[in-house]
Amino acid sequence: MEWEQHGLALLPLGTLLSAVRLPQRLVLAVTGGTGPSGAVDTALDEILEGGPVICDPDGQRYYALVPASVPDTWHEAADEWRSLDVDCLGRGTYLGVPRVDLVAYAPGGRTSSYWAVPMQSAAMLCAPLSVARLIAAGQHLLAEQAGEEGSA
Repeated sequence: MEWEQHGLALLPLGTLLSAVRLPQRLVLAVTGGTGPSGAVDTALDEILEGGPVICDPDGQRYYALVPASVPDTWHEAADEWRSLDVDCLGRGTYLGVPRVDLVAYAPGGRTSSYWAVPMQSAAMLCAPLSVARLIAAGQHLLAEQAGEEGSA
């Protein structure tokens, strides 16, 4: 019913899956994009090897869906990544999940969240190592950009 009325349903995390919240600026640094787009979505699909990703353009965030155990196993890394606004979301958290047919950015649509990389099957999630590599690459590129801006 939530999907029909709002285009989103709040689903609990931490049992079947968890999510890694990624700030848009980090994703755009890695993909070379300037905002939500098909090109950014295609790059994420390649980088995360088809693992599902939800984009929330209004919140300027992406959510990589990962195995439920990730928030527990990444506890130390997640603490370090908080300065980047990266967070591992698990038990006690709900995620707004778009309808399965919302697979492209539609500015001004009924809901702006969409599947940047659609879920292929319930069992296929993002590989944690691929997500960690994306975060590390983004952290490096953002630091480089900050250095270039500071020296200009």
